[in-house]
Amino acid sequence: MNKPEVLYMVVPCYNEEEVLHETARQLKEKYTALIQQNLISAKSRVVFVNDGSKDKTWSIICELHGENPEFFSGINLAHNSGHQNAVLAGLMTVKDICDMAITMDADLQDDINTIDAMVKKYYEGNQVVYGVRSARKTDTFFKKFTAESFYKFMQVMGADVVYNHADFRLMSRRVLQELAGFKEVHLFLRGMIPLIGFQSCNVYYERHERFAGESKYPLKKMLSFAINGITSFSTKPLKMITSLGFAMSVVSILAFLWGLIIKIADLSISGWSSTICSIWLIGGLQLLCLGVIGEYVGKIYAEVKQRPRFIVAEFINDSENQ
Repeated sequence: MNKPEVLYMVVPCYNEEEVLHETARQLKEKYTALIQQNLISAKSRVVFVNDGSKDKTWSIICELHGENPEFFSGINLAHNSGHQNAVLAGLMTVKDICDMAITMDADLQDDINTIDAMVKKYYEGNQVVYGVRSARKTDTFFKKFTAESFYKFMQVMGADVVYNHADFRLMSRRVLQELAGFKEVHLFLRGMIPLIGFQSCNVYYERHERFAGESKYPLKKMLSFAINGITSFSTKPLKMITSLGFAMSVVSILAFLWGLIIKIADLSISGWSSTICSIWLIGGLQLLCLGVIGEYVGKIYAEVKQRPRFIVAEFINDSENQ
């Protein structure tokens, strides 16, 4: 390592007024220590990305920047764009003024002390460093079961995702430049980053309880996020529909032959229940298949319009780094 390089921390925020001051305090302490250890440049900054918050999040970000412009910067999005878009907005805004960038949520669940290990792994030649949970002690049984099932299912579907990794990661400037070439509207960064390639490694940490405020990912959003991840990186559901259609065709032929034999043997008995059950089964499968196909068609519709994924209304940063 010839000289310390510039680290920008991208922290997406949505209604985080309860935790933001504490997050800023801990990150300032961490940055001060890293600068003193000569691990990062004094030009390094923490960038809070306000994702259309309805509380005082943006005013707090402006306050933090005004008090400590040498540590804190802010990006204000024109409207709520969603967590993944907010992360990408921060990364694309700082990609040309940093040597490396770390993304981390504002709720302090990710271990800030892991940043040291990430930076050291970067200096060892890794272009991407994934923060991976070593355990899920703080999760409920339901959350643990569904989360681990999601990662395993993604791998079965053929998506290259890092097991138990969320959006706590370090990326080099080169990786950020390559990431800028990905134009998907429906973002799933956990699947996109591994596609870029380059040398990577994992660092392990224990995830904490949320410091304050409420989770921004209730069950409904988690399910939507999971479906988006699966349909963005795998066509296996469509192949499964084809296999299901073939299987149902075989079953239909067998049922036809069985019915023909019964008719010839004059053993047929008119049955209402079996007929209704068959109709409901086939109808349900058809609607399910149409729904899966509709998910993919909807994605195509959104992608071809090529609307901007986010709009940066304001970027407050000290003039030295702009």
